[in-house]
Amino acid sequence: MVDDVIVHLDVVTEYFCCDLEACKGRCCIEGDAGAPVTMEEVAEIENVLDTVWPQLSASAQAEIDKNGVSYVDEEGDLVTSIVNGKDCVFTCYRDLPLSNGRTAHNCCLCALESAFRAGKTRWPKPISCYLYPIREKKLGSLVGLNYHRWDVCREAVELGTRLKMPVYKFLRDPLIRRFGAEWYAKLEETVEEMKRQGVLPDNSL
Repeated sequence: MVDDVIVHLDVVTEYFCCDLEACKGRCCIEGDAGAPVTMEEVAEIENVLDTVWPQLSASAQAEIDKNGVSYVDEEGDLVTSIVNGKDCVFTCYRDLPLSNGRTAHNCCLCALESAFRAGKTRWPKPISCYLYPIREKKLGSLVGLNYHRWDVCREAVELGTRLKMPVYKFLRDPLIRRFGAEWYAKLEETVEEMKRQGVLPDNSL
């Protein structure tokens, strides 16, 4: 536990690193509901909607015109709207240059994040998307962070294993955005202390 955040051990011990060349961003177009959002995030989405609108598909535009940018799913959670029963309305497709010099062709990208990276907006995307594969859950006054396993992300598990990249290190920037740099430093200190106590293996974690 770090401050008032309960971090599941899997977040520290499991390996993960997105492999867009292999998966093409399928997490944006698979599943039976949209991405979890807060009311504040819905307001942020609505503020940038005009900017990202040209990047959206005709079917996504029609869905937003009819039902808005979000809805309440079967579990009672507020999520982004979807089309075809699975695709996030903010999905767009393009070729993506990778850091290894290669290109991920026809990759599913987030129109919200693309606009942010292009300097067109000041808000990137819902924190639930940024934090994935970590899922956040409210536990009274506490917050729980769990590692979500999904077959869609099997290539990310394989790449993370090869690189020995733990989930919490791969998600360093999203975790700092959500909880702050001081909190993340405490998480790192906690991991190191668990190594010293023998609770965790003292390897590349």
